Amino acid sequence: MSSGRVLVVDLAWRRCDCGHFQVERLPCRHVIMCCANQRLDWQVYVSDVYKMSEIRKPHQYFTSMRRQHGMPLNDKIIPYLYMAGLAHLVILNDHWFKLDEPMVSAFVEQWWPETHTFHMPFEECTITLQDVAYHLGLSIDGHYVSRCLTDFQQFIDGRRPAWDWLQELLSMLPSADCIDKFTVKCTWMQETFSHLPHNPNEETIRRYARVYIMMLLSTNLLGDKSGTHMHIRWLPYVAKLEDMGGYSWTSAALSWLYRCLCRVANRNVVKLADLLQLLQSWIFWSFLGFRLDGFDAFHWPMVTRWSGYQPTLSKKGLESRSGGSR
Repeated sequence: MSSGRVLVVDLAWRRCDCGHFQVERLPCRHVIMCCANQRLDWQVYVSDVYKMSEIRKPHQYFTSMRRQHGMPLNDKIIPYLYMAGLAHLVILNDHWFKLDEPMVSAFVEQWWPETHTFHMPFEECTITLQDVAYHLGLSIDGHYVSRCLTDFQQFIDGRRPAWDWLQELLSMLPSADCIDKFTVKCTWMQETFSHLPHNPNEETIRRYARVYIMMLLSTNLLGDKSGTHMHIRWLPYVAKLEDMGGYSWTSAALSWLYRCLCRVANRNVVKLADLLQLLQSWIFWSFLGFRLDGFDAFHWPMVTRWSGYQPTLSKKGLESRSGGSR
């Protein structure tokens, strides 16, 4: 080379010192020159991620771990949901649609953690803040939701024990058999706070609103794979209900989705606890080939547009699967 730099190409390990071969998973010009010199077919070194046949034939299916909210909504706590900027999530709780696991799995397998994008045969693409706002009806503006997911105890007033603060905010504490580290059984929350008492005072309404919002965040927005327990990491937020509307829940949802997709990059992970319905709604809207017939009516948030979708009854879904099995 004119610069005097020597680049080493290792076809066995699919590496080139220029770095493009490893990052793009496509033969760089040095690899192509090496293949030409050795009379090898450079197309053999093109990653399967660029082949349409692989997109329609996922190697493994990812199943959704989304839990049902399981708590009825009382009209008296609705103002607090609007105050927190989470009212649209309540609508989604009644309009979730069935997940098309093969289709979602095919897209998840194209996810690259290094760039937080889907590497499709035609281009890279990803879900943006605007997409999350449109599909879930959440606000983009506001303070970021930070650190409560790992070291939330640092945000407890007076650094008191977390369970003391929970008892202060909810006026009761779950029994020991309903507690596991910093999580509470969802069944205890549902059985204890499902129905407001008759003629409740304002403080009682706030307690029930706190529980409803914590369950909403744990099951519909930032869920995990525990399946039966709810983390109390949301205490610093529900303690000040008036301030919750000042946070960007859209950016929190997007970051959580990216985090879960990056974890699935590990082939040993086959279950996701995140908003896979958000991902599927984005696929329907962004890729005309997957857009459904008979779901043309406008709805807000956009995720509710696909309410009632059944993958096994989808003509396009059947065509996609038959095309991938040929």
